[in-house]
This record gives sequence, C-alpha cells and structure tokens, in this order.
Amino acid sequence: MFSFQSKASLLSTLIPQPSTLLNAGLAQINTTVGDFAGNTGKILRAYRELVKAGADFVVTPELAVCGYPPMDLVFRSGFIASAERHVNALAVDTGTVPLIVGTVEPNPAPQGRPCHNSAVVLRNGQRVAVAHKSLLPTYDVFDEGRYFEPAQKFTVTQVAGLRTGITICEDLWTPEYLPRDYYGHSPVTQLEKAGVDLILNLSSSPFEAGKPAKRRAMLSGIAEHLKTPLVYVNLVGGNDQLVFDGRSLAFDRNGSLVAELAGFRADVALVKIPPDAPFPLVEHSDLADIHDALVLGLRDYLAKCGFQQVVIGLSGGIDSAVTAALAVAALGKVNVLGVTMPGPFSSPGSINDSIALARHLGIDCQHVAIKDAFGAMNEQLRDVFSGHPPDVTEENLQSRLRGMTLMALSNKFNRMVISTGNKSELAVGYCTIYGDMAGGLALISDVPKMMVYQLARYINRHGEIIPQNTIDKPPSAELRADQKDQDTLPPYEVLDEILRLYVEEQLTTDEVAARGFAADTVRWVAHKVETNEYKRQQAAPGIKVTSKAFGIGRRVPIAQKFRA
Repeated sequence: MFSFQSKASLLSTLIPQPSTLLNAGLAQINTTVGDFAGNTGKILRAYRELVKAGADFVVTPELAVCGYPPMDLVFRSGFIASAERHVNALAVDTGTVPLIVGTVEPNPAPQGRPCHNSAVVLRNGQRVAVAHKSLLPTYDVFDEGRYFEPAQKFTVTQVAGLRTGITICEDLWTPEYLPRDYYGHSPVTQLEKAGVDLILNLSSSPFEAGKPAKRRAMLSGIAEHLKTPLVYVNLVGGNDQLVFDGRSLAFDRNGSLVAELAGFRADVALVKIPPDAPFPLVEHSDLADIHDALVLGLRDYLAKCGFQQVVIGLSGGIDSAVTAALAVAALGKVNVLGVTMPGPFSSPGSINDSIALARHLGIDCQHVAIKDAFGAMNEQLRDVFSGHPPDVTEENLQSRLRGMTLMALSNKFNRMVISTGNKSELAVGYCTIYGDMAGGLALISDVPKMMVYQLARYINRHGEIIPQNTIDKPPSAELRADQKDQDTLPPYEVLDEILRLYVEEQLTTDEVAARGFAADTVRWVAHKVETNEYKRQQAAPGIKVTSKAFGIGRRVPIAQKFRA
C-alpha cells in the first residue's frame, strides 16, 4: 500500500511532457437501469461524435449498457443475455477507434455469482478485450458482492498503441480514501508492477457532499505516483435514491488535472493529454452541489418513473418552501402544483407565506381547507374516544387528512406527491406516518434542518424566492395552538450535530456526549432514532446527499434492542 502526501500538482502550472499526445474521448452519459436500447443509443451517439472530433479511444461509465446499479435484475432471466446482445450490436458499429464500454458479462464458471462487472473493448466490429472489476464494494449503498464475481486476473491491453490498465470504479479507490481497508490488496499496486502507459477507469461513483474533491485528489495522486496519464469517466444522473454527479476527470503523467467535465449533467468531451494550455482548477461548493444533486435526483426520478408533474403541500414553512423551489428548478413551474390545506390551528401568516412563495415561483396554488373534514372525523370518532382528552391523535388526524388530500390530487391529475420532511424530523420520528410522510419521493429526507435553511438562503442568492418570513419565523407543525417544534425537540443546531455523530459517524451515546452535549439529550435523540425505524422503512425513498442516509445505505432491524 502507499499513500499520497502532496496534492500540489493539481495547482501546478503544466510542464510540457515527452509522452505521446492522446485524444481521449470521454462519454459522460446519463443511463437508466434496464433501458438497454436507450443506453446503447446514447453510447453510440457519443462514440460517433467523439470519433468525428478525432478521439483515439472512447470510454463510457461503469455498467453503461445496463445502467447502474442493476441490483437483483441481474438474476432475472434474460437480463445478462440482453446486455450481451446490445454489446454485440455496439461492436458492429465500431471502427478503428476503440470503444471501452461498461457492461455485465456472464460468469462462465459453474461456481460463483452469475456475472462480472466488466469493461469490454470494441474495435472493428469485434470484442478485442475484456476486463472485470476486481474490488467489489459491499458496504454503505453498495452490494456488489451479492451480484458480481471478482476478476481472477489483472488485465492489461493495447489501447491507442499504449499498454493500458483498464479499471472499474472501486479498483482505484486506495485504502486511505475508504472507511477501512476492505480488501487487503490494491489494483493500483498491480498497475505499478505492470508498468502501464495509460490508466482508464470506468466509474459509477454516487455523489455525497465533499466527495468530488476527494476523488480528484485521490486520482491525481495515483497518476503522479505511477507517472501515468489517467482518464476517469463517471456516470451522471439520478437512479432511485442515488445521484451520480459526473465530473469525469483526466490527468497527465505528473498528476496535473487536464480536464474536468460538467457536474450534474451529461457531457461528451474530447480531451488532449497533455493539453494545449493549463486547465483551470474549479473549486466545488458543497451547498451548490447538494442543491444540484437534489434537482437532478428529482428530475430523473420523475422522468425514469414515467411522471412529468408533481403536487406539494405548502405549509408556509421552510421545508415545503425549499422542496417547492427545488421542484421548480428541476421540472419547470408549469409542472409543479402547490396546495395550501389550512386546518383549525393554521395561522394566517402561514397561508400568506405559501401564497407569496407560489407567486415568486410562478406556480399554481390550490386552496383545500381541511377544517370541515377534521370536524367530521372528530364527530365520527366522538363516541369511540369518549373519556379520552385530545392528544397527538387529533394532531395526526390533521396531517393524515392533508396526506389524503394530496394523494387524491395525485390520483386525479397524475401528479406524484413530493413529501417535504427533512432528515432531522425523520430521524426522531417527528412526522406522521400516512400523513406528511405520504408521497412518491421524500426529496429532502437526507437534508438536516439547518442545511434546509442554508439551501433556502442559497435559493434566494439572486433575490427573494422563499419569503423572508418563512426563513425567520420559528418552525411549527401548527397542529395545536401555539405549537413550536422546539417545544418537543432540542434546538435544531444541537439536534443536527447529535444526529450527524450518532447516525453518520455511528458513535455511541457516550462518545457523542463527550463532544460536549448533555447526556440526557443525547440518549433521548438516540432512543427516538431507534424506536422510529418502523416509520422510516415505510417512508418514500429520498435522495442521498450525505455520507449516511436513511434508506439504501443504512440497514437496521426494526425489532431490535441494541442500544449504545
């Protein structure tokens, strides 16, 4: 193993290199899982465009033919065979310029998983080489050990006349950039021993805040250490809970960055290595990235699930306001419907703030009061509830009437309901199952409350979109008289940091308390997190933007007694 100490080469002025000039074709495309025809169509269009521009070779993202992650679809009859057919069809359309394409390949051995995660080199109508992924991540959001058989040998092949090491995503993630050393060996060491002239990496690396800069530093260090040009092509687009940010990269043999493709959109580019001029280093903003990830995740989730429009309940609060603004950025104002649903405890200011938000966004806003329905429900339950004073039951009735209203509008107008709960609320169960949790996508469910405020200010950076009163007023569910969130919860700045340490860093309650938090508060938060797992496992999927989201990357039993 080796580690990379200095990343100064990222900022260094480009020094002319004696190495052969390469014209690398990077096909950073947005794929859909299982859409073989659509995906290969995008690959072929990018290939033709880049060949026409003078590419020496063209590289796609990981599993570009079938989409990433295919999960249990690989066990479906015909899935792997369909991938083979489409790769063969792509091969027919290739000429002298090689196309290195990510796909699933069948495992011919009678033992092991059914397929490999592979990169196939196509040229002159033929498959001329294949490389299989060596390191199969099986942690956090990844479960590749369930599906793929790892490579049995390291592949070096000729690409554009150079001895080329073809790697796939995790193969280049060295131990110091992983949560721990999962593998005990590194393909980077094999690349060094093989003495390759070029490294290619086909990747589907999901976004989380801070990750783009980490990737760039890691790959720069590898290129610098091995004195080898490196081309990294990453997937872009949203697939269920994951968003892939693209930002494909190329480095010269000194580890200097020579190209970085667009973030959060498809991009096809011809990259010269070494370049004609130094490449300007682009600094990444975590907040802007989170905003763009949520926008792309929502847009692709709707499109890939066959929806075009959404409906959102507007409460006058910060969460629904940010959700609506993100939806307009993703889908356009004509595709977003807001609904105010005032109840007996709704303040006039909340209704006015909702109307102002809708006006700023340019969206239609419908008014559907739930007061009469709430009265009817209370009357219906009067005899059953006799002798029991009003409590959280009546509060949740209001939330569930709103959820039912939104679902009725969803059914009638074929609009997906976007729920508006944030990560802080979802963590401690400050949400109503079958009420405000109802919906097809929980857009901001991985966004802590304080980050929601940051996003609101970011959305308002060029002028007021979210009303200032929405940002300034104390948050309230308005389900009882004079209710405030902080009547029930710790201050959000305290809650969010405890949740980050307990959920994302996975520290014990004692370890969290040792960071300066009241032990009773920490234990209360931890108890709420553990006892509300049943709610979260019935929640709509959300878009992952932090290191540990509730959903695909966190698997906790509902019925369990472990506490720490």
